[in-house]
Amino acid sequence: MSSAPSRSSVDPVGAALALGAEAVLRAVAAAAAAHPVVLIDGCSGAGKTSLARLLAAQWQGGPVQLVALDALYPGWDGLDAGVEIVRAAVLVPRARGEAGAWRRWDWDAGAPAEEHVVDPVLPLIVEGSGVLTAATAPLGDVRVWVDAPAAARRRRALDRDGDLYRPHWERWAAQERRHVARDDPRGLATVEVVVP
Repeated sequence: MSSAPSRSSVDPVGAALALGAEAVLRAVAAAAAAHPVVLIDGCSGAGKTSLARLLAAQWQGGPVQLVALDALYPGWDGLDAGVEIVRAAVLVPRARGEAGAWRRWDWDAGAPAEEHVVDPVLPLIVEGSGVLTAATAPLGDVRVWVDAPAAARRRRALDRDGDLYRPHWERWAAQERRHVARDDPRGLATVEVVVP
C-alpha cells in the first residue's frame, strides 16, 4: 500500500497556496534585496494569512517578521486607515533603514494597545486587505495579489470568524471593492496567487 496521498485527498486550497509560496520565494530570491519586504494583498478569505504563514515557515536564511493588518485596522471601517498606519509607521521608516513601530488595535476596547517594533535588518512580510497601493508598492520588493472566487472567500472567512464577522461582511467588502477599483492592486503585484 502506498503512503502517497491520492489525487482525491489533495487539498486544492493547500496545494494552490504551496505553489504560491514557491513562486513568492523565487521572486524574493530574484529581487536580491538585503532585507526584503513582501506585501500580500487580497480580499477577505482569499488566503493571505495562510500564504504569509507558509512563507514565514519556509523562509531561508534566518528569521522573518510578519505584520498582519488584521492586528492594526482601527475597527470595521478602518481598511484605509490601517494601510496608512503600516505605510507611515513601518514601511517608510524601514525604507530609510530605521526601525518602525505599530500598535495593535484592541477590538474589544476600540483603542490602540501595545506597541510592536519592526527591525529594519530582518526580512518583513506585511499581509492584509488594502496593502497594495501606489504609495506602498515602491516600498515592497515583492508584491503579491491573492485571488479567489467571491463565494469561496466568503465561506472561508465566515467559517474562520463566524458570528463575529458575519454582521460586518458587507461593510468590510465594500471597502475592499473601493480599494480594488481605486488602487488596482492586481496591477501593482509582481506575483499573483490564485486560490480555488
